[in-house]
This record gives sequence, C-alpha cells and structure tokens, in this order.
Amino acid sequence: MTFAPRTFVVGEVVSAAIMNQEIRDQFNSMFAAWTAYTPTWTSSSTNPVLGNGTLTGRHMKIGRTCLCHINLTTGSTTTYGTGNYSFSLPFTSANTGSTIIGNAQLLGTDRWAGHMLIGNSASTTSPFFSSSSTNPRLGWMSPTLPETLAAGAQVRMTFLYETAA
Repeated sequence: MTFAPRTFVVGEVVSAAIMNQEIRDQFNSMFAAWTAYTPTWTSSSTNPVLGNGTLTGRHMKIGRTCLCHINLTTGSTTTYGTGNYSFSLPFTSANTGSTIIGNAQLLGTDRWAGHMLIGNSASTTSPFFSSSSTNPRLGWMSPTLPETLAAGAQVRMTFLYETAA
C-alpha cells in the first residue's frame, strides 16, 4: 500500500483523516500480510510445463523495495523443458547498474544452495547453482543442473530488490 507521501503546503490545516492516510496507513502497510502472486516459470529454449506441480509466490513491497519469495514443487506430470530457467517477478526491477543477489535452494535428490540474480530493468529472475558436487562454479539452473529434476523436487527462492516504480 505504501505510496509517495503528499506534499504539504504552508498554512494547510492537517486533519485527522490526512494524518491517518499519510502516516498511520503507510506505517501499517509495512506490517501487513504479504501479497500472493503467481510467478511464471519459463526457459531459454523449450518452456517447462507445471502439470500437477505447484508454483507460488508472495511479496512485500515498501516504497520501491520488494522482498519476494517463490516456491516451486514439481509433480508427477511436470515436464522440465530445455534450457536455462527464469521466474517472473511481481514488479520490474530498477535500472540501477547492478545485479541483485538473493538465495535459492533446490531440494531434490540432494540439497543444493544457490543464488538468485536480477539484472537491470528485469521482469524475471534466475536461480544459479553449483555445476556439480565437485565443481563450485555457478551455472544457470536447468532441467539437469545442478541435478536431474524429478517429481517432488522443490526450489525455494528468496530475494530483495529495488523496483522500477
């Protein structure tokens, strides 16, 4: 709910209603429940199909700062497509000249720790994981990186970024 505060003018009489809107309501919105959204799961080549899996997202936006969480759980009818994965953001990122990093986890056959990357003016984010258990270099998540995905695999992504508006 947070929005740009109003500009008061000299001599203006500030009412309780204005104070409630400008101070109380904005302050309360920072403690409100997160907002649910449905991310889109895409790939750089053939898109995956969620099937009977689940993909949920939620976010809290305060001003132009967005804290976001995406959770993917694959199902028995999920197909994984080909290429590198991306997930849609609730808001386009700012063009700040830097890449934002968040956390990602893959709970599959093994548990993998990774990173989230969000570029300038982006509408998607991508998880990156180690290339293998013996190679700590990061690679773009795909159907086979860091491991071959199967039903029940879960990807959890949490990140903070600056929005464009």
